[in-house]
Amino acid sequence: MRFTACCLLTAVLVVGASFQSARAQDKMVYAANASSKFVNFPGLPACMTGSVQNGDPSKGGSMILVKTTAGCNIPWHWHTPNEELMIVAGRAKGEMKDGSPAMLHAGDYLKLPAKSVHQFTCLAACTFFLASDGTFDLHYVDASGKEIPPDEALKIKAKTQSKKSPAKDEMKGMKM
Repeated sequence: MRFTACCLLTAVLVVGASFQSARAQDKMVYAANASSKFVNFPGLPACMTGSVQNGDPSKGGSMILVKTTAGCNIPWHWHTPNEELMIVAGRAKGEMKDGSPAMLHAGDYLKLPAKSVHQFTCLAACTFFLASDGTFDLHYVDASGKEIPPDEALKIKAKTQSKKSPAKDEMKGMKM
């Protein structure tokens, strides 16, 4: 009897929590662009700023409005959750290891599966929405695929960018 009561109570609590969570997600969310506060995120290049529009990237799924300068590159990395991008303005290149690059323009969509190693470069100043279906994390990797700290990844990229103009070089041989 006690076991049955405990099971019933657990079921009520789980269903109740799920119902409350579902009701909270059913509310309309409005984020005015004019009131968006853009900040630099730790572990990402200074050429990228973002404004969380919905959710909390440190706790679960979220939607972030991102702005980057021309030539901004987020070096090879992966995330635990799926990542989706929708380009609002600018031109960019998304690449996955062992895959063909995708040239992105305003209105284009890109989905990057969880734990896929990829990099992202804005060829012209970009504005895009970034959606994550879980707690957002970032794991940089070196050329061999070994995980490296953010400061090392960004330092390596800064050295190579100072030697060449990435936006021009990235566009060579690419179909636009």
